[in-house]
Amino acid sequence: MKSYIRIIFIFLLFLSCSTENGIHIYMIGDSTMANKPDPANNPERGWGQVLSAYFNDQVTVDNHAVNGRSTKSFIQEKRWDTVVEKLKPGDYVFIQFGHNDQKIKDPRRYTNPLTGYRQNLVKFVLESRERGAIPVLFTSIVRRKFNEHGVLVDTHDLYPFVVRNVAEDLDVPFVDLQLKSENLVLSLGEEKSKSLYMWIEPGAYALYPEGKKDNTHFTEKGAMKMAGLAVEGLKENGLSLTRFIIDPMQRPGQ
Repeated sequence: MKSYIRIIFIFLLFLSCSTENGIHIYMIGDSTMANKPDPANNPERGWGQVLSAYFNDQVTVDNHAVNGRSTKSFIQEKRWDTVVEKLKPGDYVFIQFGHNDQKIKDPRRYTNPLTGYRQNLVKFVLESRERGAIPVLFTSIVRRKFNEHGVLVDTHDLYPFVVRNVAEDLDVPFVDLQLKSENLVLSLGEEKSKSLYMWIEPGAYALYPEGKKDNTHFTEKGAMKMAGLAVEGLKENGLSLTRFIIDPMQRPGQ
């Protein structure tokens, strides 16, 4: 009985300290999550770049996602080591890779989904937990690829399945951003969904004088929508983190 009471006391103390000191979310992933440079002139955003808009000041988002990285290159470049060294009990680690793990012509980035990719996801999860942090796994956001028949085509192969499999095997909170983003794109349709992605008209931005047609990366509108879907998934998992969620329109300056 005393042992049980002691465990409860330690848990309550931990919860109190976490609330007092705030919560850190560390994000690891690729360009769909990453911060983009020169936001005053660059319309592109990663969903991790805007995620803080959905949380109050008790939450700090530390976005380590980088353009072009796979699970393999993120580890080999020691970027994961940098994150692990910072982790404290009660922190969160948001994990979303897959787009660049598919690069089968690039040995620096490619991972077999059933072996190397899975192994790397497990590494992120277990090493986060060793530091007392809470990992959350996300599938890759859908690419806006419609075929000639107007059908939204899958481009991620087995990678989302493996994410789900690791989440089930290791009992990790899981957000199926592929499914959520696919439903969003389908609800908007082939034309209207362009507004979420980097479809830029010529002359609209000095950075893109000839315009751009990019079905992978997001405008600010798209990034906010994707971050909103991620937050929706966090709520569905019942994570304690969700008590800090706010309406982005309630933030000062909005």
